[in-house]
Amino acid sequence: MTELDESRSRELDALRNWDAGADPLDTDARHRARTRLLRAMNEQGQKSGGRAGIRRPLWRSPLLRTLVSGAVAAALAATVLVNLNDGGGSGQPTTGGTHTPAMQDVSAQTVLNRAAAYERKHEKAVVPRDDQFIYTKEIIKETDKATGATKAYTDENWRSVDGSKRSWIMEIGHGWWAPPLGKGESEWPPQKWSTLKALPTDPEQLILAASNFGLPPQKGQTIDDLSTDDWDSVEFALSGLLKLVPVMPEGLRPAAYEALGMVPGVKAVPGQKDAKGRTGVAIVYDNPKSQMGNSDSWFIFNPTTYAFLGFRDIRTSDDHKGKAKKTYIQLSYLDSWAVTDRVKQRP
Repeated sequence: MTELDESRSRELDALRNWDAGADPLDTDARHRARTRLLRAMNEQGQKSGGRAGIRRPLWRSPLLRTLVSGAVAAALAATVLVNLNDGGGSGQPTTGGTHTPAMQDVSAQTVLNRAAAYERKHEKAVVPRDDQFIYTKEIIKETDKATGATKAYTDENWRSVDGSKRSWIMEIGHGWWAPPLGKGESEWPPQKWSTLKALPTDPEQLILAASNFGLPPQKGQTIDDLSTDDWDSVEFALSGLLKLVPVMPEGLRPAAYEALGMVPGVKAVPGQKDAKGRTGVAIVYDNPKSQMGNSDSWFIFNPTTYAFLGFRDIRTSDDHKGKAKKTYIQLSYLDSWAVTDRVKQRP
């Protein structure tokens, strides 16, 4: 067993054995827990990977998918997951509607609202069973930022719908088995249809659900109550939902686009090329008040139809001992997807 495998095993064992019977945290503690969890997840996303020394785009890690929900649930239910007594804080909650949609970059919100409208017209009614797998075929073109050298990869993934079976995950041509969820574990973003179906399709309610990674919001909470760090959670959760769940119940993807358009710091960047060389408009998270920093992931849309074209990500690698880190620009798109009965079964 490698050092990475042992680390993953220890983290998952800790989550499996967690005692969630403690008194719930108050609002400030929830904020601090969420902030520390996101920071830790961001660090994990930079360190973990199928190969040592590779910083992958954050949402490519199956470990993060497992840790997000279990760790958030524990963080919101008990104080032992994170140390809340060492001076951390999440910033002050907003007041007076500071983070309401009216204050957003109109162009970014317009792009995402039109993308939502396009999606509503083209949604496919597919309902996978819990015992099935979601197959995705992703094409990635990766360019060395320093040399301009480009390589192309085809990644095929089979993710267990309900998490009860092991999944096959690929990243830039390298694949590995992701273990099934353990007893009491769940994941964000969810693949299970009943869990996806339970997510709200009203954008504001989806924002509140995303701020807690699918857990119920506090009674009476509105989006005006969200702090800067809460909005970090929202952007992180919505991006993961849109990136890793190609099959959603009717209305959920459009709602996720609209909700993403309401996040402070989300902006539109025109004139961006996708993996096929098409020019589109990109949506990127750029929040100067964020403790998480800016996102490396961009969503690229057709500037006329507002159909989704693909992603732009940043990857860095320091697996060359004694050599400078390498930075890569990744352009990717979803070539196809399907529902299969078995892992590694092609449609």
